[in-house]
Amino acid sequence: MAMWMSRQGRWTGLHAARVFSPARCCSEQADSKQYSPSIGILREESNVWERRAVLAPHHVQALVKKGVRVVVQPSTRRAYSEYEYEMVGAELHEDLSTCDVILGVKAPTPETLVPHKTYAFFSHTIKAQEASMPLLDTCLHKHIRLLDYEKLVDNRGKRVVAFGRYAGAAGMTNILHGLGLRLLALGHHTPFMHLGGAHNYPSSSAAKATIASIGREIEYGLMPEVLGPMIFVFCGYGGVSKGALDVLNELPVQMVDPSELEEITKTGDHRRVYATVVKREDHLERIEGGGFSLEEFDSFPERYKSTFASKVAPYATVIVNGLYWQPSQPRLLTTEDARTIQSTRNTVKSDSLGVPSLPHRLLAICDISADLHGSIEFMRSYTTFDNMFHIYNAKTDKSTSGNFSEDGILMMSIDNLSAQLPREATDHFGDQLRHFLTPLVDADWSRRFADLELPDAIKQAIITFGGRLTPTFKYISDMRSARSLKKSSEQAASVDTTKHRAVLFGSGLVAKPLVEYLANNGVAVHVASNAPDEARNLIDGFPNCTSSSLDASDHASVCQAMKGAELAISILPAPLHPNIAKACLDENVHMLTASYTSPEMAAFSQAAQEKNLIFLNEIGLDPGIDHFLAMQCIDEVKDHGGEIASFVSWCGGLPAPEDSDNPLRYKFSWSPRAVLSNVLRPAAYWQDNKDVEIPEGGSLLDAYETADFMPGFSLQGIPNRDSRTYRAPYGIETAHTCKRGTLRYKGYVDTMKSLIKLGVISVDQNPRLQPDSAPLQWRDLMAMLIAPTDVRGTSLESCILQLVDNNTQQLKAIKGLGLLSSEPVALVGTPLDALCDMLSKELVYGPGERDLVVLHHRFHIIWTSSTASKSVEQRDIAMVMYGDPAGHSAMSTTVGLTTAIAARLILNGGIRRRGVLVPFTNDIYSPILKELARHNIKPTIRSHWEH
Repeated sequence: MAMWMSRQGRWTGLHAARVFSPARCCSEQADSKQYSPSIGILREESNVWERRAVLAPHHVQALVKKGVRVVVQPSTRRAYSEYEYEMVGAELHEDLSTCDVILGVKAPTPETLVPHKTYAFFSHTIKAQEASMPLLDTCLHKHIRLLDYEKLVDNRGKRVVAFGRYAGAAGMTNILHGLGLRLLALGHHTPFMHLGGAHNYPSSSAAKATIASIGREIEYGLMPEVLGPMIFVFCGYGGVSKGALDVLNELPVQMVDPSELEEITKTGDHRRVYATVVKREDHLERIEGGGFSLEEFDSFPERYKSTFASKVAPYATVIVNGLYWQPSQPRLLTTEDARTIQSTRNTVKSDSLGVPSLPHRLLAICDISADLHGSIEFMRSYTTFDNMFHIYNAKTDKSTSGNFSEDGILMMSIDNLSAQLPREATDHFGDQLRHFLTPLVDADWSRRFADLELPDAIKQAIITFGGRLTPTFKYISDMRSARSLKKSSEQAASVDTTKHRAVLFGSGLVAKPLVEYLANNGVAVHVASNAPDEARNLIDGFPNCTSSSLDASDHASVCQAMKGAELAISILPAPLHPNIAKACLDENVHMLTASYTSPEMAAFSQAAQEKNLIFLNEIGLDPGIDHFLAMQCIDEVKDHGGEIASFVSWCGGLPAPEDSDNPLRYKFSWSPRAVLSNVLRPAAYWQDNKDVEIPEGGSLLDAYETADFMPGFSLQGIPNRDSRTYRAPYGIETAHTCKRGTLRYKGYVDTMKSLIKLGVISVDQNPRLQPDSAPLQWRDLMAMLIAPTDVRGTSLESCILQLVDNNTQQLKAIKGLGLLSSEPVALVGTPLDALCDMLSKELVYGPGERDLVVLHHRFHIIWTSSTASKSVEQRDIAMVMYGDPAGHSAMSTTVGLTTAIAARLILNGGIRRRGVLVPFTNDIYSPILKELARHNIKPTIRSHWEH
């Protein structure tokens, strides 16, 4: 047998451990100081009919004998009694927190889940079922390792742990019982009236004995001939169908091929019933060209259509559906198909009022798959043991219960059918599950997911691990995001276009695509700005949007502007964000910015959590998309067992090369002050396992490097902020290098150095630049900045030339920027602000010009093979986007659109965490990247390998 390494470093196996006597098991375990693996069995509380368990007493006895401690939550509802479990050595305890692995049938309530434990149950999360998403979020939040039985499959993809056989047996029994009631309501007594629901019988054998007697009555000809031959169609050929067929075989059954059904409706014998199993090749065919390929269908189901509604369903009396269906696959029956079937009268005609004809051939659907909105589109709600049947009327598209004579199709879909045969179902399930228990209890869960020593079947069934979705189930996040965005689109298309309300503080260069996206997706936006004309221009053409004039430093005005809003978006200068945050706390409004998270903003986290608010930051381009792409790569590498050795990231907004013809090689597509003041900041990064720190005041311009990853551009990279602070949030503490920086064209660095030397890049207040000062020309300001005495004519140029180390190219650049001109200087307090005012007018995009954004990540990744050999992957993630001269700039699109998508995510409840957040987690970055890709904003990825 297989042996598994336990967390204690010893080899264990179900046939290798010492035998425990049930009578002394508990006392020995209590006295033993040696580790004993333990399993907890949950009490099932999903509904009053749930009497199953994952393991029967004889399974528990086998475990106890092999040294496994089994703790069972008390319950007198189980079909197996507490006494039966105690007699074989199980402990009865409410608290399962001491157990290594906790097993259940149905999902427990989220609040009862114990953090950092391994759970196994049917979670109903693998199709991103909306009702089960709170459970999934709790598993992620509590770092629970969730294994779903539904994904325990063999190497052919066949489920190996399931209740299917007994679900099929119970479902078939129930639908025959319901068929008797339905036919009686339609005017016909049949032998099926002798049959009850499956839970009325102590075992499946007892139910089958009754069905066998019904079969004899059918053979005697006691079925009304006007009903015609009864045809049972089975969809799927797994355990469900086998269990259902096993029951039906107690009747006089003739198995036929689906191609024979039409003929049987004409010539079949009412003294028997007919059954057919419909396989995929019987009803699926290519949309273009016909035919069927299983391999192609598994890979590209969207290429196929189903002919079930036209070739099979019209001839069925009862459809028994046990099909496993995925949303990408064609449905068996749509709502429109049901209307056609219900309207087609292909039944035996009768001339007697006392012998009524059937309204249509299809009388009943037994949907054992219990997949809401699944392969049978109009199966929209479960039935229950208390109310087993609905009548679905396709003409009105409504279901009713309690009246079997209603027009329509009898529907039965109970999601825990095998609970009607609880002891047999428990025995059957435990017989399958027991083979997986040893590796589960012996696993070393402290390892990374990629390093877990588990059988593939178990590993591929683990949905959550370490607070994340495992690689196989990353798609769940995408499905959730798609659903959220779809809801938004539906809301936007509805009459009520003000489903959500947001207030935008600021009307700067990135605002236009932000407002457009939100307004076009049903969000009423109020733009509050100190530039009311700009605000009015932003909302022009959007009747659901409004604007007002605002002083963002006035707390009362800010609060008033966000009245009735759910979300405040700030594109104001970063120092003003805390003012907005304070108002958000007062007004209970979420907040979103594209700016870096300042210490002042981070300090609001506790207050935001207490108010159940989201304060999301760093949602733009840089920061923003750079984070998304970095974390997407890092998470993918970790999930597959790799290690990030180094990370270097560059990003910049630039004019397109053909439009970069100015001394700074730069034009402004966003805040000029933010761009120019950045060169004065300090910077730090981690390189070759060493701290590199650059002081403030412009020294980072001396630390530039040539960026050669895109040789077609002549780029320089300048370190940006403190890259070291991202090592821990990114989860790359072991990387020898972590560096982030800003991109500029060659020539920018030298010109900026000269401007610093000349004192123009200064944030100090200057008395000559105050609003009440006398008018001043730029050449006079330059003379004042570089010399204490009046400097005129060529002597000014000589002084400047000397200060820039006699570099004539730099003198030319200074003149080219207009700093030696007679143009008036804006009296705005500081030299930097005066320069910003001038350059914001001079270095702007003219008609037909466009900007450019360039983002580049370079990762070095270490991959270790099973033989311990190592290879290094250099992965380059690059994104280049040009602006549209007739539309939006690349910068405004990548910042504004990204911010708008994040806003929509918040408004639609797509982010469940609260407090001050950054987009480092899959629940945030994945849906935004997916929506950006829809707008053709996506990276190219290339890898080079060293072995």
